[in-house]
Amino acid sequence: MSSVVSLCAALVGTVLLCAAPLAAEPLPLQLRYRTETAAGTGRYHTLIREEAWDPAKTAVIVCDVWDYHHCYNAVQRLTEFGPRLNELVANARSRGMTIIHSPSDCMPWYVDHPARKRAIETPQSVKLPPDIQSWCSKIPSEEAAIYPIDQSDGGEDDEAEQHVKWAAELKQLGRNPKLPWKKQADFIQIDGEKDFISDKGDEVWSILESRGIENVILTGVHTNMCVLGRPFGLRQMARNGKKVALVRDMTDTMYNPQRWPFVSHFTGTDLIIEHVEKFVAPTITSDQFLGGEAFRHKTDTRPRLAIIVSEVEYETLKTLPEFAARYLGHDFHTQFFFGSEVEANDIPGIEQLQNFDLALISVRRRLLEPDALQYVRDFVAAGKPILGIRTASHAWCLRGQEPPTGRAAWPEWDKQVFGGNYNNHYANDLKTTMTPVVAVASHPILTGIPAETFVAGGSLYQTAPLSEGATVLLQGEIEGQPTEPAAWTFKRSDGGRSFYTSLGHKGDFENPVFCRLLTNALYWAATGKVPAEIHESAGKDLSLYWSPILVPGNWETVGGPALREYDGVAWYRCMVRVPESWANANLNLRLGATSGNELEVYFQGERLDVTPVSFPKDPLVDGGVLVEIPQDLVTPGELHLLCVRVDNTEGTGGLAFQLPGLYYGEEKVSLEGRWQFRLGDHEAFGTLPLPAKFAAATESVFE
Repeated sequence: MSSVVSLCAALVGTVLLCAAPLAAEPLPLQLRYRTETAAGTGRYHTLIREEAWDPAKTAVIVCDVWDYHHCYNAVQRLTEFGPRLNELVANARSRGMTIIHSPSDCMPWYVDHPARKRAIETPQSVKLPPDIQSWCSKIPSEEAAIYPIDQSDGGEDDEAEQHVKWAAELKQLGRNPKLPWKKQADFIQIDGEKDFISDKGDEVWSILESRGIENVILTGVHTNMCVLGRPFGLRQMARNGKKVALVRDMTDTMYNPQRWPFVSHFTGTDLIIEHVEKFVAPTITSDQFLGGEAFRHKTDTRPRLAIIVSEVEYETLKTLPEFAARYLGHDFHTQFFFGSEVEANDIPGIEQLQNFDLALISVRRRLLEPDALQYVRDFVAAGKPILGIRTASHAWCLRGQEPPTGRAAWPEWDKQVFGGNYNNHYANDLKTTMTPVVAVASHPILTGIPAETFVAGGSLYQTAPLSEGATVLLQGEIEGQPTEPAAWTFKRSDGGRSFYTSLGHKGDFENPVFCRLLTNALYWAATGKVPAEIHESAGKDLSLYWSPILVPGNWETVGGPALREYDGVAWYRCMVRVPESWANANLNLRLGATSGNELEVYFQGERLDVTPVSFPKDPLVDGGVLVEIPQDLVTPGELHLLCVRVDNTEGTGGLAFQLPGLYYGEEKVSLEGRWQFRLGDHEAFGTLPLPAKFAAATESVFE
């Protein structure tokens, strides 16, 4: 680490020498954000809006870019993008933007630094927002969100041996292996004449207000913890009225791929950025300051896959996102483009298609505007891989009709891109069987595909004859009719390769054989190779991860089919913020259970005594418990971990108290809503290896 940091520090001088003053012209930005396709769908358009930000009214905050960290891999990733972050900071400074360095817990190091003194000497704003000095675990726009990753183990992704070795190295350097940071990393230059240093929310806010700052750009680490939650972080800036953006290629996450949703580290970062873009703030990339291309880690070799979905007949709006979450999170960077819910012939965001390496199409008879369809034509002409399922054979044309004015068609799409010849399909009530072609059994796409016939989920498409250059992998058959090609590859005239299958019915996605076939095809299209084993991500074993569940309620009712017959031990947990006004107060919890259950309650990892009691004002299913909270476990203003172990030996299991809550006299923090739930029994389920605020999932935070 030290040699790498020295090299990066040497680069700082070069950056400062090259950073010639620039005119304070508005900086054009492309802000990426996500908006729900329609209320309640859970699907989002990924869109870009262009804005120009006045440098004089813009600040860049560098969050927690520490000199050392307890996670070795986190250090390596930061060291890799750190020099480019320094270039961005220097560029922003030269444009006249305000630079605030915020390495939390490190202010003693800078006690005599002019940038620290400048921050302290800034007059305090007369309009400090409430709680601006506090960590922020969620904002109202996140209320409906399910947090996309489990970071409750701290997010370290080191190999065990490497982690031990790194801890020993930190100790040898005189650092606490658990909290080794003392200052900001040397590869980020601090200009003592212009910059500010502060990790305090009131100071940062006062700096912004004193300089007329309206726009705030967040960089640094880690997005899922500090960049979001710090008093100067994304949430506080957004909820208090600043126009804020995250630089998505100048950040990282604390995420361990061994935790839900069991995807690669880089996909974990993608999921957090997606959460930010949906619920908190838009994002930008460093090339919008520096030119060139956005930063990408050398070890992030995932193919960039665009999945375009615009059809309703076969419900791929639901099945493809579920498929992608389960099979693609380990090795692919995936983004969906959904058809508009307002105008069926529009696919918002399609202009971003050029940024991807391959595309999977599930579209039926959509007539885009000419410019929009041209993005698809250009993608194909570039020789990039194209995959299609089911209705993709007739994605961009009507049957026997010309497009209306202002719309464009591509009737030759099937023949030119897939080598297909779709002309109709057999009746839906006829049984269709699929058989792998023996002659090409060694084809990579057939890896792991049994040789046996299987039943298709939908009707058989009539696709013969195929064009020259097609290799048939599956044959479909209806009794008494000629066989039809049902899956094949095709070498296009532009040099690109394609895969198509007429499978893709909702029932097909319930068949592991089809899911393996489509997954294989994506690997083949992207790399030419297919792994012997496919990595499955979010599975259905609820003992392996925490999942959201509603409280009050019994798990047989609110937990879905997997829990209807479950009897045994399960754990519930949530995070609760104790109001600052409750300092030195006597607090108690009120919880209840359904019949046949025994409860154990843990607060901040400590098991507490429970007293059976009835609460006349609150209807119970079968009794309740009162739990007194010792004052020494309470830190007013902070998040606290609350866990409940439920042992269900008979009847229904769950937390059924109608009005669960944390009480101070007649005051109350309601605990009604989404908690996290996990089957099984382990003492570790009742505690956390880090403070609750760093581990919190937004859906299970109560304030």
